[in-house]
Amino acid sequence: MSEGPILIWGAGAIGGTLGAYWARAGHDVLFVDRDVDHVAAMNADGLLIEGPVGEFRQAVRAATPDAVRGTFRRIVLAVKAHHTDEATRQLAAHLDPDGYVLSAQNGLNEIAIARVVGEGRTMGCFVNFGADYLAPGRILRGNRAAVVVGELDGARTPRVEAMHALLREFEPDAVLTDDIWGYLWGKLGYGALLFATALTNESIADALASERHRPVFAALGREVMMVAVRRNVRPRGFNGFDPEAFAAGDAAGIARSIDAMVSFNRGSAKTHSGIWRDLAVRKRKTEVDAQIGIIAGIGREVGVPTPSLERLVALIHAIEDGKRPLDWSTLDAMLQP
Repeated sequence: MSEGPILIWGAGAIGGTLGAYWARAGHDVLFVDRDVDHVAAMNADGLLIEGPVGEFRQAVRAATPDAVRGTFRRIVLAVKAHHTDEATRQLAAHLDPDGYVLSAQNGLNEIAIARVVGEGRTMGCFVNFGADYLAPGRILRGNRAAVVVGELDGARTPRVEAMHALLREFEPDAVLTDDIWGYLWGKLGYGALLFATALTNESIADALASERHRPVFAALGREVMMVAVRRNVRPRGFNGFDPEAFAAGDAAGIARSIDAMVSFNRGSAKTHSGIWRDLAVRKRKTEVDAQIGIIAGIGREVGVPTPSLERLVALIHAIEDGKRPLDWSTLDAMLQP
């Protein structure tokens, strides 16, 4: 049976990058995005991928959500985490009965997707490559990094093998795993550190390299890992992040892990996180509640205190509300007892 076209729901940094590479490889891709200017630019001039990994302009098809017609066996969801429920309810009408939704997002969005379309029609995915939406029709791919895919129940199915092959056309080192939840929780730990770097105007690497703030990063990573362990999940490491060191509170191991993360991020043309771009450039709400707040909530359910995560959420909200600056002083507030 033909897999048919690929529907990319959310054509920003991640969805736009994946889809552009797949379209260049000859796959039939339809991009869906609610930004009418972005859709118009893609239809008129194609999608321009910029950066050190490779630069090319690819002719593509794009539509706004209300203009999508038909059903699809493969839908890649790549919207911000806090838009997951709304987007999944919109795309559900376009999902084949035997199709599935792949979450190319940050967070535990597979849970929200499965609530709408069912666990059997949801596939887990983890990406860590750096990318930024620059302007309508323009996206920066800053580096190569981990890409992982797996069924939620760990099964090795024909469809997940096919998706793995598709992802390898984008990232040759993409991994097919029977433990996607381990990778997703590992990314949550990494992501907590990225949210902390976004309290400043510094680059990811420069903020992580701050010796004075190492206790902040150690505490955030440890809290996420402890919640995961209480949930019977063993987080997986990648691109320098060492879950076991954070879980054990191993100061030397944490220092080595952060140093490795600094080195990895210095090699990327994407210097700042998407969180920072939301706050400093696009002036919009971040994914903090959907990514970090949810961990604190789970921590309360399983009896794991998460004071650092809760303070981080509060500080991000303060920046969103114009009550705190993007500055070292805001990251300093994470050091307060």
